[in-house]
Amino acid sequence: MNKESIVLGSGDLYCVEFEGTAAEMPSDAVIETEKNRLGHIKGGASIEYTPSFYEAKDDMGKVSKLIVTEEEALLKSGIMTWCGTTLQKLCSTARVTETGNRRVVKIGGIGNATSINYLFRFYHKDEQDGDIRVTIVGKNQAGFTIAFTKESETVIDAEFKAVPMDKEGTLIVYEEMIDPAAEGEDDGSTTP
Repeated sequence: MNKESIVLGSGDLYCVEFEGTAAEMPSDAVIETEKNRLGHIKGGASIEYTPSFYEAKDDMGKVSKLIVTEEEALLKSGIMTWCGTTLQKLCSTARVTETGNRRVVKIGGIGNATSINYLFRFYHKDEQDGDIRVTIVGKNQAGFTIAFTKESETVIDAEFKAVPMDKEGTLIVYEEMIDPAAEGEDDGSTTP
């Protein structure tokens, strides 16, 4: 079935530590829990895929060959509700300690960097045309800015760079529900 639809609205963003492959990805029910919500988002989310090409061409422009040499995938979103533990998922050098009712986050020191990758899931719910899930594995490599302003909520803009999640080099898993009426018929798995 090749049913096209108009996609309207935002969704939810989830994050879990992940060191497996696409075949070992947890089920939707395990990922999409309140505990795994990275934060409520503002400004939606975007997924960007950028290939780089090399073209070999003769001097006269009569023959050429084009190959993909690199790929990059980014998941971007604004995180409106957050706390200190959110910062730990956005910064590989962040360390969180909690004592009593106080949480302290220390950021910086390259010797503190971890190699933890996260599974990021953007989930767009659409009862009419079917849900969409976009999943990447990676980490925030763009840093972040926390702006405290007089007349606006503080939103942390995050940019998660995907790493290959299997031996095929998969960077993005885009999953759409083809027939929302038949939703109960699948196993709820995003395993390719």
